[in-house]
Amino acid sequence: MPKVAIQQPAPDFELQDFRGRTIRLSDYKGQKHVFLVFNRGFR
Repeated sequence: MPKVAIQQPAPDFELQDFRGRTIRLSDYKGQKHVFLVFNRGFR
């Protein structure tokens, strides 16, 4: 995965939410603030 530069727009990507719906970052462009959290799984 390429690095994301500071102070640059994030690349568009898609993930599934907890209901299985596909959500794209671009779905929120110009509408809301987006806060992303990436958790590491611990076993």
